[in-house]
Amino acid sequence: MVSGIEGSYQVGMNTSLIAALRRFHRPDVFNPWSDADPLDVGPGAKQRCNRLRQHLECRADFLLVGEASGYQGCHFSGVPFTNESLLLADRIPRIGVRGRISKRLRPWCEPSATVVWGRLHELGIAHRTVLWNAFAWHPHRPGEPMSNRPPTRDELKLGAPVLQAILNLFADARAVAVGRVAEAALSAAGVTAFAPVRHPAMGGANLFRAQLGALVRLHKW
Repeated sequence: MVSGIEGSYQVGMNTSLIAALRRFHRPDVFNPWSDADPLDVGPGAKQRCNRLRQHLECRADFLLVGEASGYQGCHFSGVPFTNESLLLADRIPRIGVRGRISKRLRPWCEPSATVVWGRLHELGIAHRTVLWNAFAWHPHRPGEPMSNRPPTRDELKLGAPVLQAILNLFADARAVAVGRVAEAALSAAGVTAFAPVRHPAMGGANLFRAQLGALVRLHKW
């Protein structure tokens, strides 16, 4: 947690950022921070906002940017690359949960989230890493909220101001693009990713682990 004057400033910035996130609405896009899901336990959107605030209260050395939120992860957790199973296992720094966050028979377990946080813990950088997405919200196929699809070019453009706000908030962190969509979004924002790594989805888990590990070892972070 940050503290003092700097901490107060960051909390204020986080509040403005979350307000901007909540205002976004578009067809075939679930907004984790303002929309309700029938499987939510309790006031899901409010709880997701709280978890995101906790995630962002960090002196981050690393900012990993992925593509978009997914239905097994951020859709319910409110935190990029984070699933219910990881929260219940207390594997997410700064965030504590009491009991289930969804009514699904088994807790959600997004594979990419499991790979990313597992590697961050192995490398000893989980506590000083913030995770985000080029398109913050969850794009899904028409009429299928429990599905994922790539964000469109228009959606990425509409979401660019929020990505820029995150980049400004963590200006001192090393931005790592997780996948090509993130790399292109960072480039469009005028940021050259410190290093792009393979996205862990679609068979990329081993390469993601190897590339992120090489990056950390090379620079002795």
